[in-house]
Amino acid sequence: MISRYGWRGPLVALVLAGCGTEERAPTLDDAPPAPATGERGRIVFLGTSITAGLGLDPDQAYPALIQRKLDAEGLRFEAVNAGVSGETSAGARRRIDWLLQQPAAVLVIETGANDGLRGLEVDSLRSNIQAIIEEAERQSPKPAIVLLGMRVPPNLGSSYSRRFERVYPELAKENHLPLVSFLLEGVAGRAALNQPDMIHPTAEGQQRMAETVWEVLEPVLKRGS
Repeated sequence: MISRYGWRGPLVALVLAGCGTEERAPTLDDAPPAPATGERGRIVFLGTSITAGLGLDPDQAYPALIQRKLDAEGLRFEAVNAGVSGETSAGARRRIDWLLQQPAAVLVIETGANDGLRGLEVDSLRSNIQAIIEEAERQSPKPAIVLLGMRVPPNLGSSYSRRFERVYPELAKENHLPLVSFLLEGVAGRAALNQPDMIHPTAEGQQRMAETVWEVLEPVLKRGS
């Protein structure tokens, strides 16, 4: 069940993030494991209220929109929205083992926004995301992983913001992961694409986000097809 507790605080422009540079070319080892005959591989979207689609019908959240793209492309995957509003990276770390009790073909990681809202330690954020990655990689078969970065606004302090933002591309590089840059490209700060809180995207904003994620996710899926 997705809990729906809104974010609190002065966050105006959260960005999920990054198409990072990789030091090696993708190989078949990076492809999602093939599902058993007649089954669909699970794409688990671990996330916060942006992934959960706070304030919207679940069918309007970007994981549901990606499911439509999967179906249209004839890709046999099931998009699982595991977004929980208000969750920190520590909370995501605590529940990743439970989420992966059923095998996942792909794990999409979106976490950290609420760490930033609360000004939590950047080193803890890094440690929690790394632990999530390592838990996923211990699975057999292990899922492909896509990392969504996050940024926080400058009112939290430029030093904190820079350190926070660097966590995601650095982890992507260290772990050889595809990184989605700026989930909220063309959405952040635009009143027409955000709900009245100017934090959570509208249905149209979610559509923009789905396109952004799909650009990086689709090649990952097709490497295994």
